[in-house]
Amino acid sequence: MTWVESLQKAIDYMEDYLLEDISVSSIAEQANVSVFHFQRIFSLLTDTSVGEYLRRRRLTLAAEELNRTESRIIDIAYKYGYDTPEAFSKAFRRQHGITPSKARTNSGKLQSYNRLVIQVSLKGAEPMQYKMVEKEEFQVVGLNREFSINDEGNLKGIPEMWDDFNAKGTSAGLASLNNGPVEGLLGLCVDKKDNHMDYWIAAAHDGDIPEGFSSLEIPASRWAVFEVHGAMPDAMPKVWKQIFSEWFPSSGYEHAGTPEMEVYLEGNPFSPDYYCEIWIPVK
Repeated sequence: MTWVESLQKAIDYMEDYLLEDISVSSIAEQANVSVFHFQRIFSLLTDTSVGEYLRRRRLTLAAEELNRTESRIIDIAYKYGYDTPEAFSKAFRRQHGITPSKARTNSGKLQSYNRLVIQVSLKGAEPMQYKMVEKEEFQVVGLNREFSINDEGNLKGIPEMWDDFNAKGTSAGLASLNNGPVEGLLGLCVDKKDNHMDYWIAAAHDGDIPEGFSSLEIPASRWAVFEVHGAMPDAMPKVWKQIFSEWFPSSGYEHAGTPEMEVYLEGNPFSPDYYCEIWIPVK
């Protein structure tokens, strides 16, 4: 099964069980990838999270039902996963800009989010610069935090972790430890059981683990190393999106399932000339 077929199967599963309390882990199983990788790929390709897609679709169908049926608002609220009419009304107004009562009387515009269908389109006119490298197992040292994937806490928590890291001035001390086979500060995502993940801000380090830091072994891998040019934070997501929407479908490679790395090199990250890299283990 290709990655396009896998992703479409997961989307079809979401639509088939839209009125049930489905988890991100059960959705990811349909695509035969980990929860973290599914969530990441989905958000990169659709510019929305899995949870937000489900909310938007449910509220779209709820609005259609208000227009075409005589069902009570409270019954529609329960049907689409809201415990109280007040919670339903608040979410409904946030998406549509009007109350359910006004939607019933066609007293305003509605915001409709249609079912996603994956289509392969012609891309690739903009070149991607990358190289393949082989690395033996190496150690990184740094700071790590655990995040829940089910409630998408990682999407908010990881940027906050970087803000905290920079505010405390930890980057200089960590950079001074960088004597391993990969230069720069690293951002790594590590899958864990029970729908949790660890995020690391680290540096490749050959030697003892300094006080205050933890260590992680990165397995020997073949890496696809992609160049990223431009100011943060916009340049990095753009290349991630190209990787999953253009490079993987045409390259013949698969993600190896071990931690991938964002590699932040020296320089001003807000400069349009800033250079950094994305390292993805492939097979």
